[in-house]
Amino acid sequence: MSYSTDEKIIKDIINELKLLGRVSYHPNVISFYGVTKEFENLRKEAHEFFEQGKFLKALELFEAILKNCQLSPEDQESATAWDLSRSRGFENFNELIMALRKNTMLTSLDLGSNELGPFGVKLLSEELCKNTTLTSLILKDNNLGSKGAEVLCKNTSLTSLDLDSNKLGSKGGKALASALCKNTTRTSLNFENNNLGSEGGNALADALCNNSTLTSLNLRYNNLGSEGGKALADALYSKISLK
Repeated sequence: MSYSTDEKIIKDIINELKLLGRVSYHPNVISFYGVTKEFENLRKEAHEFFEQGKFLKALELFEAILKNCQLSPEDQESATAWDLSRSRGFENFNELIMALRKNTMLTSLDLGSNELGPFGVKLLSEELCKNTTLTSLILKDNNLGSKGAEVLCKNTSLTSLDLDSNKLGSKGGKALASALCKNTTRTSLNFENNNLGSEGGNALADALCNNSTLTSLNLRYNNLGSEGGKALADALYSKISLK
């Protein structure tokens, strides 16, 4: 199927759905509207584009489905929560960046184990600064290092951020701690296995004393030492809401 044919089919289906306004899953209503085949094709096309890494096209179709159709819970999750972990998002990363630029419905994105590195996360962070729809981001095991941590500090719309196993080190920990002091949206952070050390632990302890929104924090396997551990224990003592 050619690119132009793909585009024509997508536009035809979306235009028909817009005219209908709403599609019910009740068999009689679907039969009356006569769009069973078109709607199923739309769903199928969206999933196929997603699996092929054609994220812009997938996004367009998912948005049309969300706007014009009554969805099952499975369709709702497919449209708003994308799992591109384990190298599924790296090959077509530029396409994903363009999709995020136009995103109005994607709220959760899993890019774990994609070896994005500092440069990849810099590109991602630049789009996240403009995108206020995405609220949950998983970047586990992407070799971000301290430089990757520093560029992520600019985003303010994410409520949940998972940076498990990214070699952030004490420098990355201090950068994230500094951002946490100013952030009023973040509620969940996972810094597991990042060798933050006592310096990172102390910086996070200071940040916790000035943050009122965080409710979940994972700091396992970070070599915090007795000094960093004590500072965090003292800070956590006053944070009743933190888990």
